[in-house]
Amino acid sequence: MERQKTPCSAATWRHEETSWMDTLDCVVIGAGVIGLACARALALAGRQVVIVERENACGQHCSSRNSEVIHAGLYYPPGSRKAALCVAGKVLLYRYCRERAIPHRQLGKLLLALDAADVPRLAAVQQRAAANGVRGLEWLDRAALAEREPAVQAHAALLSASTGIIDSHALLQALLADAEQHGAQLVLASSVQAGEVGTAGIVLQLDDGYRVLARQVINAAGPWAPALAASLRGVPRETIPRAYYARGVYFALSGHNPFSQLIYPLPEPGGLGTHLTLDLAGQARFGPDVEWIDAVDYRVEAGRAQQFYRSIRRWWPALPDGALTPGYSGVRPKIAGPGAAEADFLLQGEREHGVRGLINLYGIESPGLTASLAIAEQVAALCR
Repeated sequence: MERQKTPCSAATWRHEETSWMDTLDCVVIGAGVIGLACARALALAGRQVVIVERENACGQHCSSRNSEVIHAGLYYPPGSRKAALCVAGKVLLYRYCRERAIPHRQLGKLLLALDAADVPRLAAVQQRAAANGVRGLEWLDRAALAEREPAVQAHAALLSASTGIIDSHALLQALLADAEQHGAQLVLASSVQAGEVGTAGIVLQLDDGYRVLARQVINAAGPWAPALAASLRGVPRETIPRAYYARGVYFALSGHNPFSQLIYPLPEPGGLGTHLTLDLAGQARFGPDVEWIDAVDYRVEAGRAQQFYRSIRRWWPALPDGALTPGYSGVRPKIAGPGAAEADFLLQGEREHGVRGLINLYGIESPGLTASLAIAEQVAALCR
């Protein structure tokens, strides 16, 4: 992309003065898994795509700071976008992993009822998952659970056979390679500072002093998507949700890992509980917890391990002292705050905000990675 520097400031933009600006077909803002999946889908459809990413590499935030789980679609309300896109996205993602040789394993997950009081909640999850079209569910009593995972102590469990794990970095690389093979261009270390809606498209000012006119803009900025939308003059403010941030930290397990599957307690407000996941090398890690914060912050405080020990020992009482070491953290890009009902994915097009050529993707937290290819299909359909 060859760009020319403009002497005008954001305050003096004029949409009719576009002859000296680059005019682009599609600009995707954000090179996480959602942005790259959207860029790939648009490039495959024959659109000219430029991906703008403020970091020096792709996927530096939500896409690389998660559990790397391919979710089945157990928890989400039937009829919600999260449910539909997770279930559809799971099928697409497993197929894509096979086609592109992306490392993954469909190893299954156990959702636990720690005692008899948890059984109704676990049964409700099973009913909801079935309503969402999830297959491969099996109820395990205490004896069957002990046979499958002897280290786990719980009253019962729900086995989700279609849950798996994936190498998220390899997924990012494959999505980018596909997009670039079909003509997409990636611009790193460049962020959108402001913009303005006009009759010919949306003018974007980048932090390197350049301006571009885009016919189509995909706002896939993750935690910063609401702020980005608010920086575009002409986008109705009442259509932009407030951003909330919930940090979750992970602790790695040192020493022997006795588990062969993912182990989850029942969900808690703001997240899915302090669960055990495995990477493709068999390394176990626990997390994430939920801590509401005011801004994106990836600090991991070693003292939070104490609450992890208490939580994990409810179902793995043999967890040794000193076995947890600080790992990493991620921040969930939420659009509903503490105490509020969980928000659905919010995909906004012209019908919702009235701006032609703009698609805003808000609140794309878990199961966003699982749903990424299905989200991209919907975005590409909106861009037709």
